[in-house]
Amino acid sequence: MAKDKNGNEVKYSFGLWTVNWAGGDPFGAPTRPWNDYNFDSIRKLKEIGAHAFTFHDDDAFPPTATDAERSEAIAKLKKVINETGIVCEMTPFNGFSHPVFKEGGFISSNREVRRYGLIKTLRHVDLAAELGATTFVLWNGREGAEYDNSKDLGDAHARYAEAIDTVADYIKAKGYDIRIALEPKPNEPRGDMLLPTIGHALAVIDSLDNSDIVGLNPEVGHEQMANLNFTHGIALAMYLGKLFHIDLNGQNGAKFDQDLVFGHGDLKEAFFLVDLLNNGGINGNLQPYTGYRHFDYKPSRTESDAGVWESARANIEIYETLSKKAENYRKDPKTIELFKRAKIDQLGQPTLAAGESVVDFRNSVSQYDFDIDTIGKEDYGLVELHQQAIRHILG
Repeated sequence: MAKDKNGNEVKYSFGLWTVNWAGGDPFGAPTRPWNDYNFDSIRKLKEIGAHAFTFHDDDAFPPTATDAERSEAIAKLKKVINETGIVCEMTPFNGFSHPVFKEGGFISSNREVRRYGLIKTLRHVDLAAELGATTFVLWNGREGAEYDNSKDLGDAHARYAEAIDTVADYIKAKGYDIRIALEPKPNEPRGDMLLPTIGHALAVIDSLDNSDIVGLNPEVGHEQMANLNFTHGIALAMYLGKLFHIDLNGQNGAKFDQDLVFGHGDLKEAFFLVDLLNNGGINGNLQPYTGYRHFDYKPSRTESDAGVWESARANIEIYETLSKKAENYRKDPKTIELFKRAKIDQLGQPTLAAGESVVDFRNSVSQYDFDIDTIGKEDYGLVELHQQAIRHILG
């Protein structure tokens, strides 16, 4: 199994909604049945090498389930966990599937819908704690609009922040070992969603009363749908200590959310992402990510049951393969030489000297002390450095 540069084993996790996806889309009916009420998919995930699973509340029982039906489903789930040893490491809240949330969950203009959404969320927080999950994901699926004048947008942001803080207040009041991770997405299913990117989510987190336990669960496809560089966004989240969880899948640029197998979209960016997660920053200022590598993909609707599990295995296979390639890339003497040529080591040095004030700096240095014409002709060798990465990707 893959390991990060500190020798920690890389662990894999899957959402039950991935391998159980029935294959329906806006233009076609489901191509596979969804009938996993005995959680047999958890047993199969164990067989392919997964260490953990995740699930929405509605993945285990319908939102209209009675207390008795809910308890029966939870008992079945716990039985499978005990039999397999596979753990529930994260759980997200489903505030998007039922028609009651069609105009929003936490930001619905109907106050009763918002109150129901919060109660449903807090009940699932209790179950997350009961199962030992340490991350609770809030996805912005219905928190948006198609029409700019359909909401007071200031109030919408206020109600969203209120909901996040309320859930965090509850976690602290109960003493649960759980952190909240926001999952940004720019659009789909809503025309425009609040907190569409990593940057938007970080800004709201900074405004919260409970920002200490609120971070991010970014997804490859969601950032790439907005034509953003996912690896750069992950590096920012790591730098700020806000990468609480991560969703891996594949995406081919700015289009609908494809949820392909990890690496089946932009393979080059998948390589750089694996390199960052496993090895951290080149200068050591960012440490490797120690959380689960969570796959949030969908098996193509063209696949039968056999194809579903082939695609699930493919996620792990690609991550394992890219991990080895990233390890060899970092250790290659040619790569180290090219890092130095690109002066990447200098980027780790503070621009001002130790103890140097900005006033002293301003008074002691003239812009004419620099031969900018000569420096402007320096060759950083970035094309060759990139080619070096491509060599390792191609093997």
